[in-house]
Amino acid sequence: MRRTYRVALSAILIGLPSAGMGQPAESARPFGTLREQADTQQRWLASRITTVLPALMRKYGVDMWVIPMREYNEDPVFTSLVSPTTFAARRRTIYVFSMRGDSVERIALGGSSQGGVYTAVRSTQAAAGPAGARGEVNAELWGDEQWSALRRVIEERNPKTIAVNVSRVFAFSDGLSAGEMEGMREALGDKWTSRFVRHDGLALDLITTRLPEEAAFYRRMQELAWAIIDTAFSRVVITPGTTRTQDVVWWMRQRVNDLGLGSWFQPSVEVQRRGVTEAELGANPVIERGDVLHCDFGIVALRLNTDTQHMGYVLREGENAPPAGLVAALLTGNRLQDIVMSEIRPGRTGNEVLRSSLARMRADGIDGTVYTHPIGMHGHGAGPLIGLWDYQGGVPGRGDAKIIPSMWFSIELQATSPLPEWNGQRVRMALEEDMTIDAAGANAWALRRQTGFHLVR
Repeated sequence: MRRTYRVALSAILIGLPSAGMGQPAESARPFGTLREQADTQQRWLASRITTVLPALMRKYGVDMWVIPMREYNEDPVFTSLVSPTTFAARRRTIYVFSMRGDSVERIALGGSSQGGVYTAVRSTQAAAGPAGARGEVNAELWGDEQWSALRRVIEERNPKTIAVNVSRVFAFSDGLSAGEMEGMREALGDKWTSRFVRHDGLALDLITTRLPEEAAFYRRMQELAWAIIDTAFSRVVITPGTTRTQDVVWWMRQRVNDLGLGSWFQPSVEVQRRGVTEAELGANPVIERGDVLHCDFGIVALRLNTDTQHMGYVLREGENAPPAGLVAALLTGNRLQDIVMSEIRPGRTGNEVLRSSLARMRADGIDGTVYTHPIGMHGHGAGPLIGLWDYQGGVPGRGDAKIIPSMWFSIELQATSPLPEWNGQRVRMALEEDMTIDAAGANAWALRRQTGFHLVR
């Protein structure tokens, strides 16, 4: 962790005051107020819908894309389609996207316009009464009228192909529920349902495609995630001989909450110790001097997710640096990161990247495994898997999707090395860093990758 980042974030991360202690609330808002964040997200939504979506519909040869869903049973693509102030579908919401030349007509049958992104259609029936302090003339679409409205929209545009989200491979492309499919079939009849097509990549690509503005913001998220880890793996949080791993876990989780951010998984902290097995350490060991530390940690902000695994070391009395063998082991992990990063290229499948990465890994004499995944709107994001930790022969189906420009990955892997200072005991360097691919297909670390241990002095 560079000193510049530590200094800039130290006031937030160390000794964050609770409400009512006299410090301005702004100091605990690393990404601004919720309103400011929502303004940013709304700009991203408008840009993605007007630029990314038309290109994807042309790519897959789709004239129309129909996405119906009901409240609390939303399609996985939902958060890529709606404003930051929308948390669930409205009763039933049917989003219709129809190609019109080089642009896409956007219709919401139910729900709002999402800040002007959609043309929102209401019922022709008069509303029975006001809702709260507002008086609406027309009721919302409801029941059979909603399906009838969808049929009219389709008949007026006469699409040759209508994409629906059904997939047996990708959860992100399988958002159409059985009930909604039945409703559409009954309302539309064979003429229109015979034009239904399935394209796994349509939903995958929309969810996974990121904007340059998002990548710039993502760097700030990485800085904060790194700073939290650096503080967690320091004497601010850890007192050797007293602090347990779960104390560190809950410090990290609480700190994220105190900053007004979210978590998409429970953090974890593990220990490797000279001459001691995992079973002997147990699930919640006291952290001692000489221990090798590992954490898995992520934060959520503006619907984006990070995923980071770093290594730490608790210095023994008289030490001012980790043993040379540990430094070499981390460099071996870095070499495997370089291999995987260089193999990730648009147009390749996840399984192709896995095969070539493992072949180069073995040729370099590295004992490791690769289990890399897309990241962005979801922690385990839409797109191709590059291995699973327990399946290194490829991932049929989910590993066969292709990498595209403007998607992000979390390069997750481990390299195991014998440690001379520990009488040849094997030590794992489990590392995970987020990376971005830009529109031109160029790879870059979202921030950078760990090349030195976090040190507990």
